[in-house]
Amino acid sequence: MPKPFAHSLARRTLTLALLAAAGLTSGAAAQTGGILPLVSVGEKWPQAQESYVIRVAAQDAGKSLGLEVYSPSFNLADYVDGRRGEGYFGDELYKKNEPFETTFTLTGPGGTVTERRYGLNREHTWESLFAGGLAAGTYTLKVTSKGDGKNSFALRVAAPFALETSDFSVNARSTDAEPLLAARLNVTADWVGKTLALQNYDVDGPQEAEVWAVQPNGTRVNLTPSDNGRTATDPYVITPELVGEWRVFIRVLGTTRQYSNAIRFAFRVGDQSVRATVGGFTLPDTVKIANQLLVEVVDPQGRPIPGASYTLVGDTVVRPTLPAGYVPVSSALVAGTGNIVSPTEIRYQPGFNKVRFVARAPEGQLVVDAVALYGDQRLPLTGVPFEVAGRTLSTPATVPLAPGDYPVTPTVIPGSTVTRPLPGRVTDAAAGRVTIEYRVRTDLTLVTAPDLLNACDVTQLTALAKTDFPYRLPGRLQLNLPGGWTSDYPLEVAGEFSGTQPLRLKVPVRVCRTDTAQATLDPVGLSTTGQARVRSPGSANVTRTVEGGARASLQKSVETAAQGYLVTLVLTVDSTLDNVRLGDPLPAGGAQPAVRGPLQVQGPSLANVNPRFEGDTIVLTRVIPGTYILTYTLLSDQPADRVVTPPDLSW
Repeated sequence: MPKPFAHSLARRTLTLALLAAAGLTSGAAAQTGGILPLVSVGEKWPQAQESYVIRVAAQDAGKSLGLEVYSPSFNLADYVDGRRGEGYFGDELYKKNEPFETTFTLTGPGGTVTERRYGLNREHTWESLFAGGLAAGTYTLKVTSKGDGKNSFALRVAAPFALETSDFSVNARSTDAEPLLAARLNVTADWVGKTLALQNYDVDGPQEAEVWAVQPNGTRVNLTPSDNGRTATDPYVITPELVGEWRVFIRVLGTTRQYSNAIRFAFRVGDQSVRATVGGFTLPDTVKIANQLLVEVVDPQGRPIPGASYTLVGDTVVRPTLPAGYVPVSSALVAGTGNIVSPTEIRYQPGFNKVRFVARAPEGQLVVDAVALYGDQRLPLTGVPFEVAGRTLSTPATVPLAPGDYPVTPTVIPGSTVTRPLPGRVTDAAAGRVTIEYRVRTDLTLVTAPDLLNACDVTQLTALAKTDFPYRLPGRLQLNLPGGWTSDYPLEVAGEFSGTQPLRLKVPVRVCRTDTAQATLDPVGLSTTGQARVRSPGSANVTRTVEGGARASLQKSVETAAQGYLVTLVLTVDSTLDNVRLGDPLPAGGAQPAVRGPLQVQGPSLANVNPRFEGDTIVLTRVIPGTYILTYTLLSDQPADRVVTPPDLSW
């Protein structure tokens, strides 16, 4: 498209090493160096908006982007009434007294980062679009103009970032007689054998400008200048020697008929777009950026928060963008003019401003303790190792952690069982709790030595409480003795026991009958028994013979029983006898009189025994030849050696 407007602009300082080596250095104020200005055309241009990509690698997240622009506004003094103004940069309005605006929009994975609209003015200024850090990802800067004209500008970002694009527009001016860099294209090894196409659009013919590329080996190859409204394409088959950086230059010729010339470039490999690096300029030391906003997002110790950034609302409001969970603390206007609205908002006046937002990382606590479940008691345990969040600690512990759920892994303690507890939940500014519960295992034994003895001899009862649990446990051992067992020693003991020290109760006991003692361990309610057997206390016999040849014998034996003594009388007769009398006196003495229990009789079925007591005598009405067994239980507080009394037999 024709560009009939002219301009004048002082020579720029060429900062690229290539151009400096070529001796193409000249100086002026407020320059863009040896790099072509970019341009956004409002109407009648095949590219509705200029688009640039900024990639933020993971290792560069949070670093200052430093996105700055020279001359983002449309300068009415650039071209007025057919004349070029002082400091002409290439802004051109084709229709007088009509509005024109340019919008710069930076978007990323999280949406819009900042959007700035610029209208008309009468000066070229340096502006800071976005100085903060960004999270890792790919960001796009789009520049769109509305109005019949074009707006020239220059862009730069801080190292290590770069502006990349595959289709973009530049503005070549008639006063730029030196070569200016348009783009740098990195040709990679995987392109070998493929065709690289360098396209330019609307140079307006070879009399306007020359266009060329410098290949990695330093070879200059001339590119075809496109005609008005047309595209010229120069294809190159990539060989290994052509792998590396290609640089594309423009030089405006003295035969130009235009003050400035908007030109569009595009790069393709096959039918795929490939991106080149564009933009970049050196800010003169004597020039201060207008409307520069410097934003710090730091923690309470003043350290930058990784991944934090900020967003702009219009031209006067800035808000921090915090990583998930971070809690705002305060905000401050370090330099400039404005007011603090809240810890997350500052309103400022255009100019040089520096603000600081302070936020803290979300942090809570997890309290971890351990207890021993021992009977009905919960005994606190100290020094028990556990793992949480990749750390090994000991109970009790208070662990500062970011909000979330944290599994706690307990260690095994001998002599106990443990179940992994539910994960501990940590919330901001609050403490969660996890209690590790160890269920203690204990053993209780009761040993009787000796366990077979004569009536009323002394044996030793030893109750022993043991555990493998290494922590000290309280306990109380108690012995319960049956009737006929006595001791002059305490039957209980209280103390502590552990894996290295049992709890023992040792008591001598006099045993006068066969029975069982019980040992109990409190507070767990564990019990066990121990038995001692007493040998039979004795027996007595009697035999009678009467005239006529009748003969009878009586044998008496006494054994200890669960309660008292079991008395057995065995009567043997060889003739039929009437009114047989069995003398069986009860033992005398003792605090309580002896008591005879119910009598049981076994013998020949045809006998008419009908036993009855007459004092200490058992009377059997009629017996026939055979054996009769009579048993009863004797209750007496006499020792076993004194309960056997001699029997008598008569009829």
